[in-house]
Formats: sequence, C-alpha cells, structure tokens
Amino acid sequence: MYRLALRLLISKESAEDATQEVFLKLWNGNEKIKNYANLEAFAMTVTRNYCLDQLKSKQNSNLKMIHNNYESHERSIHDQLEITDELEQVSLILSSLPEQQKIIFQLRDIEQYEFEEIAEITKMNETAIRVALSRVRKKIREELLKKHNYGIK
Repeated sequence: MYRLALRLLISKESAEDATQEVFLKLWNGNEKIKNYANLEAFAMTVTRNYCLDQLKSKQNSNLKMIHNNYESHERSIHDQLEITDELEQVSLILSSLPEQQKIIFQLRDIEQYEFEEIAEITKMNETAIRVALSRVRKKIREELLKKHNYGIK
C-alpha cells in the first residue's frame, strides 16, 4: 500500500500519511471488510482512491519529486549519478502519462501483481490492462532511447 501511495503522491511524507489514513479506514470499517473475498485487492483499491482524492485536493498541489529508492555502496559515483539520472528520466516520463497507466505500471512492474488482481483493483478487463501496460513500457523505452541517442547520427 505504501509503495502505491508513494508512486502516486511522490512525497514520502504524503505516502506515509495516506497509508496511515487507509489503515484507519480499514480498521474502522472492519465489519464491512469481511464481505470482500480478496482483502489485499480491496486495500489497494482504497489506497488508490484515497491517493487520487489527495492529488485532487489543493493540499497536495505543491508536491516535489524526491526519489531515493536506489542506494548501492558497491557502485562508483559515476554509476550512481547515471542510475539517479535514469530514475529521474523514468519518473518524468511516468508523470506525463495518464493516471490509469501510472497505476497499472505501478501495480504490475513495481508491485508485481498478477493481471487478475490488477483487474479487480482497477475495475478494467485484463486485455485492456495488457494493452495499457504495453503502451507504458513502449513510451518509456522510446523516450529513453530518444534521450540516449540525442545528437548521434
């Protein structure tokens, strides 16, 4: 839940707050939760909806992008800078995509959810999810290649 919130809200503090709020909602609605077959999918859906609501509110209109997801003590400083730059580029590309594609990419490629679970969370059919995921991956690949091949003829 936290990783999905972090992907959508970008700020660690906002993601932590969102996760805590969702846990409180789930705890307070304990009786209603028992009716759901897949609790994990329900929790992810609640998280997604809460984060989207937060993004729409003015409270989070000035979030800044902070990514410290990757740290390695074995790599040189040059390698670390390249990796950081690459992550920033991917983040910029992802930020330009529609919310639905961001969510699908997050759930499949980062969270490693199965297509059935993503379909349950997003209320989309699996074919549409596969198409959207393919488009996201293609867009990321094209944009990174464009950046890497800039100036090369």
